[in-house]
Amino acid sequence: MIFDMSCYPTEVVDYAWQHDGDPFTGERLLAMMDGPYWVNGKPRRVDKAFIQPPQGNTVHTWLDGDIHGREAIDHYTRYTLELTKKYPDRFYGCFVYNPRWGVENGVQAIEDYATKHNFKMVQFQANMHAYRPDRAKDWIRPALKKCEELGLLVKLHTGDGPYSIPNEWTPIIYEFPKVNFVMAHFGVQTGGVYCFEPFQLAMDNANVFCESGWCLQSRIVEFAKDLPKHKIMFGTDTPPNEPGMWIRLLEVLCHEPPQGMNLDEDTLEDYLGNNLCRMIGIDPTPPPKDKKEAEARLKDTYAGIRRAG
Repeated sequence: MIFDMSCYPTEVVDYAWQHDGDPFTGERLLAMMDGPYWVNGKPRRVDKAFIQPPQGNTVHTWLDGDIHGREAIDHYTRYTLELTKKYPDRFYGCFVYNPRWGVENGVQAIEDYATKHNFKMVQFQANMHAYRPDRAKDWIRPALKKCEELGLLVKLHTGDGPYSIPNEWTPIIYEFPKVNFVMAHFGVQTGGVYCFEPFQLAMDNANVFCESGWCLQSRIVEFAKDLPKHKIMFGTDTPPNEPGMWIRLLEVLCHEPPQGMNLDEDTLEDYLGNNLCRMIGIDPTPPPKDKKEAEARLKDTYAGIRRAG
């Protein structure tokens, strides 16, 4: 199964990225997920995705009218929730925790969206929300205690200074060994290339994992040789990114050295989605045996969008 852990559908243009064109809606995301994308000579689709509001749309500067606190949180989460209800076989909800709307409000929202709406992951974006994760512990601890209590996966935005350099999260990661942390973007984003920091954190801590998207192709090969096989997870940051290039980033591992490492297809399937499935309680699926089987999988119902073939 291919399961993308970082997608940002929106009904308004992302206020942070300010990309050109029309809003990248859930339907546009589904069409892009459907591909097909070619993986080792077989046509594939992105079967499932974690979705969340774009980070720029979770801050106060864009909200309509005088909205604050929990009302603001529900406002920026509304479209994500709508899509998870409309396409439950394709989309899983990721809650974005912004402590600037009130720590108690955010912690209660984490519980509500997890228990009432089956959200299974929480993202922290210290750079966009302007706090130091190694200092603003009174903002972070209550949310992580709730994530630990509910068994939620935690995704940490990394790769930007001044507040999203991976090692800034090290003290709080050590404080919560029972919480599973995913270092989003492998420490690579608009502000720098810190990929060795997530790699080392994942090597040293049983509860730290790495999202593949944004990493450098040669570094992925290098890191995959040492990281335990369950430690790498597929994510694309779509939009602004396009998923095919990040699928290719992992497919290359099956090639001959030095560009690849002769990775077997079962492990590639773990990286592409099965690792994430196991962490949130979804049954993994083996890679298709051949092109015919892969083509048959593309003829599923596509959540009511269309039927292939």
